[in-house]
Amino acid sequence: MTTPPKAKIYTRTGDKGTTRLVDGSCVEKFNPRVEAYGTVDELNSYLGVCRSSFHTYPELLSLDGIFEKIQNELFNIGSLLATEKDEVFQMLPPITEEQIRRVEKKIDELTAGLPELRNFILPAGHIVASHIHVARTCCRRSERRAAEIAVKDDRYSMCLQYLNRLSDFLFVAARWVNLKMGQNEVLWKQT
Repeated sequence: MTTPPKAKIYTRTGDKGTTRLVDGSCVEKFNPRVEAYGTVDELNSYLGVCRSSFHTYPELLSLDGIFEKIQNELFNIGSLLATEKDEVFQMLPPITEEQIRRVEKKIDELTAGLPELRNFILPAGHIVASHIHVARTCCRRSERRAAEIAVKDDRYSMCLQYLNRLSDFLFVAARWVNLKMGQNEVLWKQT
């Protein structure tokens, strides 16, 4: 008995600068939708870097579960952004109010143990906090790109809210890591 050949990862469909969306639509690779879901994918990948670094520092492992949940939800956001046709959009996992509230709850939990912020801080400190700050800036870019889609199509309003809240969560998580690791925050000094 022979096994069927494995599907190849390359399709060659993008060789001329186009790609297919989740709903089958063919668009240019510089299409705002492609840019939007591409930046979400980049953010998701960087959250993977953050998660990998948690395993080096057992004190930070409590963040791993929420980061994994967020990665799955970002995959859903990417799929939604990569879909224009409503009949396909309706079949995809949505971003819900409950998911946004969960992120807000985690922000509140982490903030409860942090010193009050009276100054702007630099994105610095412990290496893991610095990685989370990079993820935060990726998230802000994802939010800007998703806004290009959401401004014309209110089906994406929950995606936009989620990304907005996520960037706040990442800011707080970076501060929490610095505190947990005994690293002072670096205050912005006007020169």
